[in-house]
Amino acid sequence: MIYEYRAYYVMPGRMPDIQKRFAEVTMKLFAKHGIGVVGFWETVFGESNELVYICAYDDLAHRQRAWAAFMADPEWQAAKRASEANGPLVERVVNKIWKPTGFSPLQ
Repeated sequence: MIYEYRAYYVMPGRMPDIQKRFAEVTMKLFAKHGIGVVGFWETVFGESNELVYICAYDDLAHRQRAWAAFMADPEWQAAKRASEANGPLVERVVNKIWKPTGFSPLQ
């Protein structure tokens, strides 16, 4: 397994909009395209505009296939356009690919 850490730095005032998009559209499409979500987190102390989530994949090839299918999905493209009608939701994205250590409880 590999894991992908994704941190979204959300535009001011747009956190409710991106959370709504994840809850109502994105999570369903992630499941459809084989993107396994480990969890989502909101920052309690620190940058208030940060939304973090982690996804799990069998390997890098699985990640590549899943994201390519997700990005090409017409439902995703329509939802993205609609949710960004008043401007972008995300200022920047930080992502990292992680592999578990031999002693990690989560493999």
